[in-house]
Amino acid sequence: MDITSLIIEAVSGAVGGNVAGAAMKEKSLGAIGNSIAGIVGGGLGGTILQTVMGTAAAGGGGLDLQSILANVGGGGVGGAILMAIIGIIKNQMAKK
Repeated sequence: MDITSLIIEAVSGAVGGNVAGAAMKEKSLGAIGNSIAGIVGGGLGGTILQTVMGTAAAGGGGLDLQSILANVGGGGVGGAILMAIIGIIKNQMAKK
């Protein structure tokens, strides 16, 4: 994994976190919280995708269209999932 892939995953993770926050208003962490959760989730999601699927399936780390789309997809989905998980945990802790 190179720095370009990580940056693409972090940016798409931030977008994914904010999109998920907008879709689930009751679980939203606010713009900054959604972005931070998305950035972390995007990095983790992209790394997990590359580990599970192998470098060829995750784009191989190059700057071709396949690798960029894989990084955007893995980062965006990872960011949205982590934001949703953190939002659910936050809401459950607030109820107690």
